[in-house]
Amino acid sequence: MRNIKLTLAYDGAEYAGWQVQPNGLSVQACVESAIEKLTRQKSGVLVAGRTDAGVHALGQVANFQTTSSIPCKNIQSGLQRFLPDSICVRQAEEVATEFHATYSAVRKRYRYVIHNTSVGYPFLKRYVCEFGRPLDAAQMHVAGQFLLGKHDFRCFESHFPNKATSVRTIQELTVQRTSVWPVWGADVLQATPDEKSLSAEFITMDIVADGFLYNMVRAIAGTLLEVGVGRWSPGCVQKILVSMDRSQAGATAAAGGLYLVRVDYES
Repeated sequence: MRNIKLTLAYDGAEYAGWQVQPNGLSVQACVESAIEKLTRQKSGVLVAGRTDAGVHALGQVANFQTTSSIPCKNIQSGLQRFLPDSICVRQAEEVATEFHATYSAVRKRYRYVIHNTSVGYPFLKRYVCEFGRPLDAAQMHVAGQFLLGKHDFRCFESHFPNKATSVRTIQELTVQRTSVWPVWGADVLQATPDEKSLSAEFITMDIVADGFLYNMVRAIAGTLLEVGVGRWSPGCVQKILVSMDRSQAGATAAAGGLYLVRVDYES
């Protein structure tokens, strides 16, 4: 039995999320269908992050087991033939039997993209959070630093409890203005000095953690937006964290601005 690891990118706008749903098409259903058509075997697919409806991925990781002898380069191209254009197989590789896309992951990087302008672009509406009021990205960044480290993040979790524990460790949280094109890459963003001015219409929030709760990134984004408009001070974020009360945090930000950028595993 072979264990095949897939790295996927997808436009989540037209899907009901990663996981198979009774009320809409899912990314998982499309991938499993493609695998069955290619290998002529029905295979369940494990995944690093079960993205919600409307959420996108640049570097989602999944794995499946198969007895097929198809070489990995042909698995990649073969699956693509059976997938819609909105799902791309970036890589297919054979890995150790014990590799598990979910449980072997050591950290994940998500990116939330805000288009901070009063006049938006129609072709970006599904891929950003449109926000017309001026935002102070520097203050949002300062507020985000209160979330670094190991904490109980239930105040940013929808429908608590969803997991055995709400304790997670955030290793990085960066908010900055940037130009549009670097946003879609999987690398860490580096803003140039001229991009830090208000003329740069995009604000990105990159967050890296050992794991995430249901809607955690979008709830943090919604909270930092409150800081960005000046309604809350950066210190309020620390009080919200200590309160462990979801009603104290900001609203869950729109799904379209969220991307699963990368999943890291031990070498």
